[in-house]
Amino acid sequence: ENSLQKTSAPFSANSYDDFISLNTLNFSSFAKLMKRLQEIHPEATKDQIVDALLEVRKNNRGVLNGLSINSIVERTSIIV
Repeated sequence: ENSLQKTSAPFSANSYDDFISLNTLNFSSFAKLMKRLQEIHPEATKDQIVDALLEVRKNNRGVLNGLSINSIVERTSIIV
């Protein structure tokens, strides 16, 4: 499966647009991930989902590299 890639840019913003602009990632993977998470958690805002993704990243030594989309979805869903 596709995995998200990080850059050395620090995370200081929580919005969807800032998340994309601060990271070099495969947009189709990110869009697929966001769509899946929004389907699972329709009550959550995009910002809440991004905040949860940032927490997953933080808990995984600051990277999402190496995690499958399914693993990221599972870990994010626990937080959301």
